[in-house]
Amino acid sequence: MNRTTCAALWCLSICFALAASSPPLLSPPTSLRGTAQGSGILVGAAVRPAQLSEPAYAATLAREFDMLEPEDALKWETLRPDPQTFDFSQADAIVDFATRHNMKVRGHTLVWHRQNPAWLTNGSFTPEQLANLLETHIKTVIGHYRGKIFAWDVVNEAFDEGVRTGQLRSTIWSDQPGIGDAGMGAAYIAQCFRWARQADPYALLFYNEAEAEEVGRKSDAVYAMVRELKKQGVPIDGVGLQMHIGDQVPDIASISANIARFTALGVQVHITEMDVSLPVDGAGNATGDDLRKQADIYRRIADACLDHSGCSAIQTWGFTDKYSWIGSHSKHTRGAALPFDGNYQPKPAYDALRQALARGR
Repeated sequence: MNRTTCAALWCLSICFALAASSPPLLSPPTSLRGTAQGSGILVGAAVRPAQLSEPAYAATLAREFDMLEPEDALKWETLRPDPQTFDFSQADAIVDFATRHNMKVRGHTLVWHRQNPAWLTNGSFTPEQLANLLETHIKTVIGHYRGKIFAWDVVNEAFDEGVRTGQLRSTIWSDQPGIGDAGMGAAYIAQCFRWARQADPYALLFYNEAEAEEVGRKSDAVYAMVRELKKQGVPIDGVGLQMHIGDQVPDIASISANIARFTALGVQVHITEMDVSLPVDGAGNATGDDLRKQADIYRRIADACLDHSGCSAIQTWGFTDKYSWIGSHSKHTRGAALPFDGNYQPKPAYDALRQALARGR
């Protein structure tokens, strides 16, 4: 045996010895979307098109989620610069990203009382003109994405807040002058769903609401409306429960009961805008104890959804604290609301959510 062969054998023996004495290399944790496969539930995030060009943002989004939703790109003020024009460029970029990464898209939102262009809110339209504008908008937008967007928030937050909780909100669509159904309760909402179904017979049509997660006056009113719409044969397929949580003590049993009663009506439930905001210091950091409490909330709400076969999606409003709306909305007294921190590192909430998804139904 020559010197070269001896040296090679010696190196090989050293390599085997090192391999035997070293701990095995661990695979990276399975992504949220990978963990959820086979559970019958989609895991999503609301997104902004401007951030899709940021490599860390795009990579995290594509790796972790199998559903996304535009935060603002499908709202009237973005889509309708004037009465004659539709600008789909921002929403198209999001849908194209989803297509490339095998993700489903939720459309948000066709009818809302906020983020409408000035030409609409300040216009002097008759009820007939408003109805024509709304019908054209719904059918044009859904038609543009027919076969590409699988579910739509047709109407968003039609019920009032505060002392009027449980009553329909006064909006440009319901009155002043409204689309011709003023004083007729949810009649304009029913009409919007009918127009949406005409535009795409296969898309799922949702009503989406804030502060209606637990059983109470507002969720009772939404439940009664959905039950009546179903009775009338209105094509409503689901209810979105936003799940913006800010008090660290949500009533999980009540949330689960609420999901149960909606799914018993024969509609799906999506958790559409979840975040759990925490008190933060001047640098935007929450305490370790609060982060652990937050993780428990994420886990328990995911469990509540998974406990009901009709709850078919969990979506967060954004996914990284870097771009959460909570900071500016609270004047930076609260934040740290999402599963990833500002550097795209997973937080305890991420691990808790993934563990719940791993348990499955």
